[in-house]
Amino acid sequence: MFKKILIANRGEIALRIQRACRELGIKSVVVYSEADRDAKYVKLADEAVCIGPAASAQSYLNMPAIISTAEVTDAEAIHPGYGFLSENADFAERVERSGFTFIGPTPASIRMMGDKVSAKQAMIKSGVPCVPGSEGALPDDPKEIIKAGRAVGYPVIIKASGGGGGRGMRVVHTEAALIHAVQTTRAEAGAAFGNPAVYMEKFLENPRHIEIQVLADEHKNAVWLGERDCSMQRRHQKIIEEAPAPGIPRRTIERIGERCAAACKRIGYRGAGTFEFLFEDGEFFFIEMNTRVQVEHPVTELVTGVDLVEQQLRVAAGEKLSLTQQDIRLTGHAVEARIYAEDPAHGFLPTGGTLLALEEPSDRIRVDSGVSEGSVVGSDYDPMLAKHIAYASTRDDALRKLRSALGDVTILGVTTNIPFLRALLADEDVVAGRLDTGLVERKLDALVANPMPEDVLVAAALERALALEPSGETVDPWDIPGGWRVGQPAWTSWLVGAPGDEPTKVRLRGRASNAEVVVGDGEPVAASAWREGNRLYVRAQGVTRSYRHARDGEITWIGNWPLQEPEQLSRKGAAGAAGGAVSSPMPGTVLLLKVAAGERVTAGQPLLVVEAMKMEHTVVAPIDGAVAELAVHAGQQVRLGQQLAVVAPLQE
Repeated sequence: MFKKILIANRGEIALRIQRACRELGIKSVVVYSEADRDAKYVKLADEAVCIGPAASAQSYLNMPAIISTAEVTDAEAIHPGYGFLSENADFAERVERSGFTFIGPTPASIRMMGDKVSAKQAMIKSGVPCVPGSEGALPDDPKEIIKAGRAVGYPVIIKASGGGGGRGMRVVHTEAALIHAVQTTRAEAGAAFGNPAVYMEKFLENPRHIEIQVLADEHKNAVWLGERDCSMQRRHQKIIEEAPAPGIPRRTIERIGERCAAACKRIGYRGAGTFEFLFEDGEFFFIEMNTRVQVEHPVTELVTGVDLVEQQLRVAAGEKLSLTQQDIRLTGHAVEARIYAEDPAHGFLPTGGTLLALEEPSDRIRVDSGVSEGSVVGSDYDPMLAKHIAYASTRDDALRKLRSALGDVTILGVTTNIPFLRALLADEDVVAGRLDTGLVERKLDALVANPMPEDVLVAAALERALALEPSGETVDPWDIPGGWRVGQPAWTSWLVGAPGDEPTKVRLRGRASNAEVVVGDGEPVAASAWREGNRLYVRAQGVTRSYRHARDGEITWIGNWPLQEPEQLSRKGAAGAAGGAVSSPMPGTVLLLKVAAGERVTAGQPLLVVEAMKMEHTVVAPIDGAVAELAVHAGQQVRLGQQLAVVAPLQE
């Protein structure tokens, strides 16, 4: 067994590999970028070496820097994790040429299975069923492409041979659109993957996405460890995964699992891997193989009791698999949810910021998290923060357990997809196991509808009252926000809302300890609030609720809800209420200004572009008018909710 390995990755997968190393008595070296200097995985490593600036190309994709680090730290092997260089055959080759062990398949296997065309040809030879499609890459001749489309039958999907992660693919429903789709996908593939080759497959309309987990060693031993259902996806990206797959007969699963294990032996595969299939009308169709450990590997670990990362390390060290197929037994059910720094209510825009508070229910479920309180979530890397995985004896219990646990997560400082995940887990079709890859997109509007609860609006107004009113038992009535009218306190009006949303008018009178609150056009309710440490307590209509509470610039966090500073909204007056002020919908960088101060604009006209995590968002004018204020410049970093501009109505 190795004495020391280098982990060429970051975040939660680096922590997961560290955990397996500790179990086996292996010391771990991690590499990190300047942006990750204070990351959790860096602090927990035996040794840590900075290899470059935040940009991945200069750090986590920097092969010479990674291999040099292995040399100077006397590591014996390199574990690539997932993403970054994990499926890069050239990297695996350079690692082995430098005298280190690559903890993964051979470069030849990665190269074969990483190219979708050669992978499909290898699977056909191994008896693994594949989606009907073109024989190899599509030719340049448009007539031959049209001929292939007619042979496969519409709709078809054009895929990049070297693609992955949901990129480099395009669905075509008619022959008239085929040539343009091929040309566009080729251009995208060449730019994204350095390989413009594309191929064609029959597009299955309502399939499920099923994976088979395999383990193989260099001694021609291979086992399969059950299946995972990854059908709950958005734009081809997995959101929730589970094991085993509900509703598929075990014998059907066993037949395909046995073929996958046999294919591993035939191609000389080594290490952990995943065969991915589309499943429709009782049939499996191979789409690709991932030659690494998967993000969703924990669900397999929980139902089989097998530590997949430990097995990777043992196989890479030359050991024979200690498991036989008869040893693999699936018990219970596991469901995983991926927590992302993104805002589903605003088109899944990436978010970011500093984690002001973080509470995760690790006492009840498995939590694979790459962050901690105080972590800075930037725009340089994938926005996944953590994976929460529930295990129970039945699927129903596992779904309920995960949904309940997600309800107890507190993340302040960064907007996440947790409300969306909870809505998805409660969906009637999900609960019934009626899954397919189009389910999320069909129900997206209902799943992302997440209006701010009335109790949070009440809490926000009371929190402002607490912050502004004087302390002490006896105070001057004129010092109380809103002042005093003859015989009773006056009403104070606040505009309360999340950044980018239409605010709600909330009225309050009295002190926070004994107030009346009206939300919108509702009736007054008696309410009170007080603080204890970092928690805000609110009692309204006989119910007491507790919220973690924090501030970040113009944003007040109450529970997991970000609110534009109510006092600031109030000060904006009628112009602000009319929608003339424009704030940033996400933390990021101002990429481009499209207007100048004083310029006339119309509602919907682009004002500027904000970029985060390689996604660009165009901010538009909310009303007709003139740009009264432009508060930022190109290249400036902006916070969530930061005011960018003000458009004033034209005077008549």
